[in-house]
Amino acid sequence: METESVSLIKDKILQSHRIAITSHLRPDGDSICTGLALFFLGKLLGKKTAIINKDQTPFPFNHLPDADKIKIGQIPPTGFDMVILLECANVSRSGQINVDNYFKINIDHHHSNDYFADINWVDPQASAVAELVYFLGEKLNINFTPQIADYLYCAIVSDTGSFQFSNTTARSFEVCNRLIKKGATPTRISEFLYNNNPPEKIKLLGRVLSTLKMNEKKNIAIITMFKKDLHSLNLDKIDTEDITSLARSIKDVQMVLFFKEIEKDKFRVSIRSKGTADAAWVAEHFGGGGHFHAAGFTAAGKYKDLVKKIPVQVDHLLTEIQKKSKTKKAYS
Repeated sequence: METESVSLIKDKILQSHRIAITSHLRPDGDSICTGLALFFLGKLLGKKTAIINKDQTPFPFNHLPDADKIKIGQIPPTGFDMVILLECANVSRSGQINVDNYFKINIDHHHSNDYFADINWVDPQASAVAELVYFLGEKLNINFTPQIADYLYCAIVSDTGSFQFSNTTARSFEVCNRLIKKGATPTRISEFLYNNNPPEKIKLLGRVLSTLKMNEKKNIAIITMFKKDLHSLNLDKIDTEDITSLARSIKDVQMVLFFKEIEKDKFRVSIRSKGTADAAWVAEHFGGGGHFHAAGFTAAGKYKDLVKKIPVQVDHLLTEIQKKSKTKKAYS
């Protein structure tokens, strides 16, 4: 943990009166819940805080008790003393167009970060950005409320896949232990995250799994979600992590490629991996990024071409990863 960065952020927050908080495009549970925790941390300090994200809050986080605190749109060009950007590799990743003239604080836990802000706190060893904001709260001598503890705990559980992903560390459990002591409620949060599906979601799960394809080596699983399926079930954007996890559970599968249709001839490809398969490295090859076992990128083209071409490219990259792993072991 970079203590100098934390101290600088603490000082800037204490000096500021009006603070804007934003996160990356297509916000996830970590950025959303951490944003809400920061919002209420600021309130405890007597600050005027606002959360403004470019994209809509996805299910199930749009049903959080304080989801209405999150405004959707652009941060205005004036009106704040500073902007905190959560999990943004650069300003464009936030989708915000008016923040360049503001004092910017960049808090992230992904290694692919451009260190673009006035203060940068990037710690790839953290399981979630919530972990970093917890330590920031401690530095600010905040008396954590159960509400704030719940949001930070929810963020960590969400981003670690309920402590199943490779970003789970001893520090993750240590922070969660402290949050529970401060009032976080694990059972209620697990119920919210994992037992809150509408019937239409289960129908969608069946449709997506029916698209399952395997490459010739059987080490890559490919599944697809088309917009027509969402529309026919009256669904908009919905969390699909559990669908990906089912495909990843197939024996000998190293990587899952989940093609999600965004618009005609454009797909968001979510990658989930296991073992030594580096999802982030593969995603970066296609212009994306993420975690070791959870990453993604955007692909444009005809579906029938993408679904043939991309798995072949990914298999070549997996072979490179295996060669590097063997070389590393040979010299270790």
